[in-house]
Formats: sequence, C-alpha cells, structure tokens
Amino acid sequence: MEPSTRAVRRIQRTTIAGVGLLAGIAAVVSFRHMHELCLRHGEDHLAAVLIPLAVDGTIVVASMSILLANRYGSRGGALAWILLITGSLASLGANVAVAEPSVIGRIIAAWPSAALIGSYELLMAQIRRVSAKPGDDETTVKSAEPDEDEAGVASDHLRLHDHEAVDLRRTAWRWAQANRLPDGALPSGKAIAAQFSRSARWGRWVKNAGLAGELG
Repeated sequence: MEPSTRAVRRIQRTTIAGVGLLAGIAAVVSFRHMHELCLRHGEDHLAAVLIPLAVDGTIVVASMSILLANRYGSRGGALAWILLITGSLASLGANVAVAEPSVIGRIIAAWPSAALIGSYELLMAQIRRVSAKPGDDETTVKSAEPDEDEAGVASDHLRLHDHEAVDLRRTAWRWAQANRLPDGALPSGKAIAAQFSRSARWGRWVKNAGLAGELG
C-alpha cells in the first residue's frame, strides 16, 4: 500500500470515528428531546420511547444505504435521501421545539443534529472522491493486465493479447451493466468475478476498466 493510500485511509477512518461519536451524541440528545415532545403532546410512555427510536432508526437505515451506494460510486437512490432528510429534519425540529425559547437555547439544542448532518455529508463526499479516483479498494486501471491472486487467473497475465481473454473481460463488463443493483450502482468486483469464476482482483479490474471506457 502506498503512503498516499495509507494517509487517505487514516483520514477516512478518523472521519468515520468522528461521525460515529457525533451520531451517538445526537442520538442521546435527540431521543431525550423527542421523548419529552411526545409526552407533551399526549403520547403514552411506550409511544414516547418508540417514536424517537423509529426516527433514529430511519436515519440509520437511510444513512447506511447511502454509504453503501457511495462505496460503489453512486449517490444513492431518491428514497434513501428522502428518508434521511425527513428523519434528520424531524430530529432537528424536535430539538428546537423543546428548547428554551431563545435564539441561544435553540442553537444549543439543534447543534448535535446539525453537526451530525453536516459531518455525515462530508464523509459521503470523502467516499465519493476516493471511489472516483483509482488506488482505493478498487484497484488502479493500468494499460497492462493486473496481477492475479493464486486462486484466480494468473495465466491471463501471460495472455494479454489473447482475444479470448479480452472477449471474456468485455462479456463480464456487459454482464455488470445488465445486472446493476436496485439503486443503479454496478455490482462489486467480487460479484463480477464470482459470476465468471475468477479472482476478486480480476473482477475489480474489469469494473474499473469498464468505467474507464476500455472495454467498449
């Protein structure tokens, strides 16, 4: 792993840890505020516990869906973003609603949720940039054939100009385009490789080469 790649991963791990910490803080603060708001508006104690969990659960599920999509170079589907925004606004609104009725009081109450929303989007931007640039989990597209692992197809390296090998890679790329995930993202390199009984690295190379326009 090159130093630049290690640095990027350290930055990303630090960001993830920070977002996780903010998520925990926001979850606790928002739960207390939403619980209080539900009780104020006539909900019983059970509903006052379950409703905040439903809101936070929606945010978690939508966030994970968008995170997965970003790992595959997609921004995620409209439904995931709608649920994330709606859940975040509900949490933010509950925090403001029970705050002391002053500008400072509302800013203090809203800060954990607002900080989490902004930090999460920064994390998504990092992941999108890394996914769009070679050298991360998806191996760099090179003009030469990639190295193959022991269980894969090392013989392809010796048959770089073999028409059969080239046709197989093009077939794999066409299969990947025809079998996109529900959110429109391409299958992972591992999934492509499994379909053609090849190594995961071979599948990642096919995906990157296809995205680069090298496979037609």
